[in-house]
Amino acid sequence: MAYEEKWVVCAKRADFKELAKKLNIDQVTARVLVNRDIPEEEMEAFLHPTLDMLHDPRLLKDGDKAASILKEYIDSGKKIRIIGDYDIDGICSTFILHDAMKYLSGNVDYAIPHRISDGYGINGKMVKAAKEEGVELIITCDNGISAFDAMDWAKEEGIPVIITDHHELQFAEDPDDGSFYDRIPECEAAVNPHRRDCPYPFKEICGAEVAFKVVQILFSLYGKDENEAIERYLPFAAFATIGDIMPLKDENRAIVKFGLEALQKTDNPGMKALIERTGLSDAKLSVYHVGFVLGPCFNASGRLDTATLAIELLEEEDESRAVQRAEELVVLNDERKEMTKEGDERALSLIEDKKMEEDPVLVLYVPGLHESLAGLVAGHIKEKYYRPTFVLTDAEDGGLKGSGRSIPGYPMFLRLTEVDELLSKYGGHPMAAGLSLPKENLPEFRKSLIEKCNLSEKELTKKIMIDVPMPISYVSERVVHETEALEPFGQGNENPVFADKDVRIARIAEIGREKQFLRLSLSLPNDLTMSGMCFRNASDIKNAITEKYGEEMYYRLLRGDRTADVRISFTYRPNINVYNGEESLQVLISEFKI
Repeated sequence: MAYEEKWVVCAKRADFKELAKKLNIDQVTARVLVNRDIPEEEMEAFLHPTLDMLHDPRLLKDGDKAASILKEYIDSGKKIRIIGDYDIDGICSTFILHDAMKYLSGNVDYAIPHRISDGYGINGKMVKAAKEEGVELIITCDNGISAFDAMDWAKEEGIPVIITDHHELQFAEDPDDGSFYDRIPECEAAVNPHRRDCPYPFKEICGAEVAFKVVQILFSLYGKDENEAIERYLPFAAFATIGDIMPLKDENRAIVKFGLEALQKTDNPGMKALIERTGLSDAKLSVYHVGFVLGPCFNASGRLDTATLAIELLEEEDESRAVQRAEELVVLNDERKEMTKEGDERALSLIEDKKMEEDPVLVLYVPGLHESLAGLVAGHIKEKYYRPTFVLTDAEDGGLKGSGRSIPGYPMFLRLTEVDELLSKYGGHPMAAGLSLPKENLPEFRKSLIEKCNLSEKELTKKIMIDVPMPISYVSERVVHETEALEPFGQGNENPVFADKDVRIARIAEIGREKQFLRLSLSLPNDLTMSGMCFRNASDIKNAITEKYGEEMYYRLLRGDRTADVRISFTYRPNINVYNGEESLQVLISEFKI
């Protein structure tokens, strides 16, 4: 393992027996709810979410105003342009607004900035193009709240702008009383739950959900049932909520739960074709499938080509063309995966060659890496070494451009402010950042970040938080089904982590087409066993056994030698395996110690 890790049991206190009785659940499930900081009065709703959990869209500041302006321009036939973004959230936001306004007979089109030539969000060039093409109203989605220069351009060109966004606002200090206030670009309406004057009760919604809320209000202005908007656009709001890694709490939990169910039986030809092409037609769609299979196909369009390809897929009505468009996105994503893999390998070689393993902050210059992949590579390196990681590559202007991914305890954006004299441009938040700098500043940039990082050994030790230390002999169908009731899992509602220790491995089987996975037969009392499945960590387990006991011991375990005595401690989640119609309990092993 490339970093030290510490296993920590979450020890939050409560009367678990009483909670379990009150909610008619197992004490194990009660412990997980308490560990997730779910207030007792909200536990019932958490276990049984409904669409009633969705908040009133009219609580969004300027939501009514934005919808009224849109209706005015739709009714008069004036040309409206949506300016979105090139990631999953921006794609879904654009689709929701475009489809809704077309459905209401609006004269509307959209434009998506190019990741490399335009950068993030609306800009002056796009405003000028809108003017030249006769656009009379611009509405942004998933961007715009910090686009002060672009809004000035729009004012100069005489184009009114509606902003719908969910990113943090810039703020300034009032010189008279020292209070802070939001800086909002000059526009007709700014719909953003993070506004200080916005009464919306849950702030952590994605850009597509903000767009979806505005559409709900717009539908009501046309006398339509708001449930129609929910039926049409909930799957895409859910898709974006997962793709933008929003916390799965409050209304997001209901949006994702019911959005995934709707996605499962979607009649959208493009989405249906993509689900089929990625082999998920018979799967129960989960957060994992959106986050790691379907979503990356959307993101690949914005990374390597243009995000309009993904929007065109969602808007395609012809089934055969939808299949072709889905294939195009999958091929693009396969290309992206290969390029990312190559970037990972080059970054890892650089760390090894330069003896950077012990650097508390990793700053890697990878020439030739596609700049849209810098963040992905930084994320992979951060996971492997558990270090804040910056990955830089060559920019078109001759300088360097890249992205950073962080760990708790290292507020990345704040650390960049401490070296801003070395940077041309930067932005971000505590866990991620983007930056540009002159190439000649690279050595000093790396040196300064390392000197100023103030990271202790404790902060550079990854913590594995365990919800419940639980012998696998306690696993039952009830525990499995109650754990499933806590779904959807994701940001802010992580999969429960259970742990057992010193369990004897009775036998090992190498499985999979290329023998790339392991099935461990784990000893239980009374000479029984339970399967422990190892997927992403199979090679690590094999290496750990051979390093500690030698290859012969590993082969003895393959043979099921009853005299072999190798024990494993591990974290896991319980699961029911179905094979040839037969069900059996098993555990899926994640972290381990031999």
